[in-house]
Amino acid sequence: MYIQYYDSPLGKILLAADEIGLIGVWFENQKYYADGLIDPVEKEMAVLKETKEWLNLYFSGKEPKVLPKMHLIGTKFQSKVWQLLLKIPYGKTMTYKDIARMISPSMSAQAVGSAVGHNKISILIPCHRVIGSNNSLTGYAGGIERKEYLLKFEKKNEI
Repeated sequence: MYIQYYDSPLGKILLAADEIGLIGVWFENQKYYADGLIDPVEKEMAVLKETKEWLNLYFSGKEPKVLPKMHLIGTKFQSKVWQLLLKIPYGKTMTYKDIARMISPSMSAQAVGSAVGHNKISILIPCHRVIGSNNSLTGYAGGIERKEYLLKFEKKNEI
């Protein structure tokens, strides 16, 4: 495991990768912070450099077009939900229920919420774009205030 830090407008972010790709992007002290990291080594790697460049572009108000290579570590269901999150357009939102219905008519929004909540690659896999059915800003491991900031930031910079 390899790590680097990134200073964002929302505080320090920990970036983590393995030989396959990016495995984590966490705000400092967020829920599930550094989940699964064992004996990390601070080292510059191509994928971590690409992630910093992606974040620089994102926080400059531009929508990055190409994601760094990722190594998604989770269940099949979690991976399916995370892939759906990647389809939510910049500056837009979807509800947990909308995502659940994309998977199955009988899928529960709570199951989707659990998978969204365990997304380890914050911002790049845009879990901040998922909201409650009543448009409430619920459940963001990085904190509701960061979720609110990211949504307003994207809306302001939407093309």
